[in-house]
Parts: sequence; C-alpha cells; structure tokens
Amino acid sequence: MKATKVQKYILFTLGSWFKKANDKIKDKPLEVSISKKTFIGFAIKAGLAGKQERALYKNLEFLEKQKLLSYKNRELVLTTKGNKLYQEILKELNPFLKVLAKLETENPIKYCKKVQTVFKK
Repeated sequence: MKATKVQKYILFTLGSWFKKANDKIKDKPLEVSISKKTFIGFAIKAGLAGKQERALYKNLEFLEKQKLLSYKNRELVLTTKGNKLYQEILKELNPFLKVLAKLETENPIKYCKKVQTVFKK
C-alpha cells in the first residue's frame, strides 16, 4: 500500500525538521532526535497539521508499518526507505521551493524593465 499525500506530507515535515535541526548543530558530533508526542505538538503548534492529534498518531503508525520510519527508544527515526522517499519528495518539490526562496530574498520587480500597475477591482 502506497503512502497517501497526507502521509508523504508528514514524512516530508519530519525529514525537514531533522534537516533543519541537525543543521543547527552540524559543527558538533551530535544528532537531534524527537519523540512522537513532541513532533505532533510541533506540527500542531506550527500550524503544519490541520488534523487532530490522534489522526497524526495514526499516520505516524502507518509510516512505521510501511517501514518508512521507526520508533526506537521512544524517538522517531527515518529508515533508509523513509529517507529515500523523503529525498524523492524533496527532489520533486525543490524547483518550487527555489522559486519561493528567490522571491523571499530578492525583489522580483528588479528583474523586469517595465512593470505595469492597474487598479484593483
């Protein structure tokens, strides 16, 4: 059974969280970890999950059954298979993310010689 869009979204969120959190301590011989409860709290507080807590637990359990992540010592870990799927999702989304990053860091109008304005309706 394939992962649904929502489950891929959760896997992508978890993988991205690991990447960003590990980037903060990349100069140390450490690696971050997160429990299910903490990850679910993060997803809800950050507004990344439009679901209830129980639904997120169920999706995480499904990802465990599909061997995309494991739950060792009360900590979530992406498996090799899960990391591979995360990389595929990232590769697919990367062109879109680059556009957003470029628009956030630079004024898009500076690349255009003539820009027109019109009144809002």
